[in-house]
Amino acid sequence: MAFQKAVKGTILVGGGALATVLGLSQFAHYKRKQVNLAFVEAADYVSEPVNREPPSREAQILTLKNTSEFDVLVIGGGATGSGCALDAVTRGLKTALVERDDFSSGTSSRSTKLIHGGVRYLQKAIMKLDIEQYRMVKEALHERANLLEIAPHLSAPLPIMLPIYKWWQLPYYWVGIKLYDLVAGSNCLKSSYVLSKSRALEHFPMLQKDKLVGAIVYYDGQHNDARMNLAIALTAARYGAATANYMEVMSLLKKTDPETGKERVSGARCKDVLTGEEFDVRAKCVINATGPFTDTVRKMDDKDAAAICQPSAGVHIVMPGYYSPESMGLLDPATSDGRVIFFLPWQKMTIAGTTDTPTDVTHHPIPSEEDINFILNEVRNYLSCDVEVRRGDVLAAWSGIRPLVTDPKSADTQSISRNHVVDISESGLITIAGGKWTTYRSMAEDTINAAVKTHNLKAGPSRTVGLFLQGGKDWSPTLYIRLVQDYGLESEVAQHLAATYGDKAFEVAKMASVTGKRWPIVGVRLVSEFPYIEAEVRYGIKEYACTAVDMISRRTRLAFLNVQAAEEALPRIVELMARELSWGDSKKEEELETARKFLYYEMGYKSRSEQLTDHSEISLLPSDIDRYKKRFHKFDADQKGFITIVDVQRVLESISVQMDENTLHEILNEVDLNKNGQVELNEFLQLMSAVQKGRVSGSRLAILMKTAEENLDRRVPIPVDRSCGGL
Repeated sequence: MAFQKAVKGTILVGGGALATVLGLSQFAHYKRKQVNLAFVEAADYVSEPVNREPPSREAQILTLKNTSEFDVLVIGGGATGSGCALDAVTRGLKTALVERDDFSSGTSSRSTKLIHGGVRYLQKAIMKLDIEQYRMVKEALHERANLLEIAPHLSAPLPIMLPIYKWWQLPYYWVGIKLYDLVAGSNCLKSSYVLSKSRALEHFPMLQKDKLVGAIVYYDGQHNDARMNLAIALTAARYGAATANYMEVMSLLKKTDPETGKERVSGARCKDVLTGEEFDVRAKCVINATGPFTDTVRKMDDKDAAAICQPSAGVHIVMPGYYSPESMGLLDPATSDGRVIFFLPWQKMTIAGTTDTPTDVTHHPIPSEEDINFILNEVRNYLSCDVEVRRGDVLAAWSGIRPLVTDPKSADTQSISRNHVVDISESGLITIAGGKWTTYRSMAEDTINAAVKTHNLKAGPSRTVGLFLQGGKDWSPTLYIRLVQDYGLESEVAQHLAATYGDKAFEVAKMASVTGKRWPIVGVRLVSEFPYIEAEVRYGIKEYACTAVDMISRRTRLAFLNVQAAEEALPRIVELMARELSWGDSKKEEELETARKFLYYEMGYKSRSEQLTDHSEISLLPSDIDRYKKRFHKFDADQKGFITIVDVQRVLESISVQMDENTLHEILNEVDLNKNGQVELNEFLQLMSAVQKGRVSGSRLAILMKTAEENLDRRVPIPVDRSCGGL
């Protein structure tokens, strides 16, 4: 079995002689010209896409069925698999890609959202004199620059602050970060710099200021990971690849090689998950790019194949945007157990993570309460005591499974780098495993190089450096202004569409519904606090969305930003999809149920809802209990011991507040723990106890009752009599 490491990168010392001759500044300029030339050459070699728009899923399935033999069949629609399909098809190879779920449904949508070289990997490379780690960082920094260039609408540089609390750490980390800049060379986004304590607090006012010495700021890239993955897959489809999601590989096909007499992999038996139909897809070369499920496909080829992947779970949480500045991230380089935690602004929210724990492979990873609390505790260490870090502020949480390549003897996943390997089995199955999001393109290039060589395919070199992904070519930072002016969209919605679809945003805008208001003219929102609009649901179906889960998690990112908002938007999303896809009532109910389960288990809703249960303790001072009882009895005027929608409506009417019955029902249902249609005094006290402890935040009933009480108190007549009966 051929087992080859495929990690590229140029050693810094290799350019030493040239740097000496030209001088460092000229050398940097020379390298920059080289990179620019590479972009131009790659773009010039590739012809225009064969399809203006990606063909429909039905058309793609027909192509899979009717093509006698593909050159390349890729199994897996994550970043690496989609990258392999794009690399192959742009070389002129007849390419197919199948994915058992949705594009980016696995690890590729559950990342830290960073495009980075890996500061900690560079640290390991220097401390351990590990040339392989160094090459990986060098390669990743080149790929970072390329990804920012080819998908400018989905990615951008992000400054990340490294707070320093000990004087000796300042020169130590400064040298490390400057080396990071140096290794990036001409691909350096912006030069790192040092901040004084006062300047650091200006940039990051919620930072813990006690013992703060200063900070170092460096730059990496950030992106919308699921949308980036989708852009890669859609670009491959536009260039002619037959791509299909919800297409599961049931088994590998084999045939005997007439020259050697050995069995060779020759395709796969595929099943359309949505219809149950099965058929064969034949190919000269089959590529296994299934991430954490790498060994599952390898065992289809050879049941005795040794495992080469060790899965590791990484949990992330999303908190309100006020936890971090809008354009500055934070890096905790050494947590209490030696991990690294990022604390980053993303989509106007704050993302924190990640953990790194050995795990079993599953299609439905669930974030644990232990991991969520670990991240919260680490965040508390770095934020000012004025900022109360509350468990109730976790709006979403998820777990992603990293497919780390490991030595079977290693017991600690934290010490394993994410280098990628290309494995070629005796029967010709090519497996790409390991690696990281940032290096998906170079991983794909190495994989297709191996495929061309092993299977004698007729193809030239890779052409994906500098090749714009869907939406990137004609995007500009001011594109959203045209959307506002030409279509009458809200500025926030227009900015969101431009940053999500790039130059394809105009197509979404054309599908937008009229609001019936003076402004905005078009663009009905799915949920009030997020800029997602109904037209995105209709457009998402053109992007191969087949389920409600696809829509709330990967076409829009609602599930990753706020699980409650996603649940509120679900009925409307299902209704819109039903019209487009001709779903009946039973199918609509099935979609709603599946999506709610997804939110409940995989996106942290379960952990969030468990912060308030009918077993929750009431830990309140006697004075607090008396105060909350008085508030409760202002609604429970009849002293029944519980309140209903009628009680709340009566109080709201007395202070001239109108609220529709459905909304009131939702508000009470959040606190009605035993689901009997009413909120008992004990349930209300459990709620207020959870609010005080920070386990629950943003409770609509708690805020509504407090506000109503304050309004009622202001309405009490003020006595005008003098005390003691005086005049």
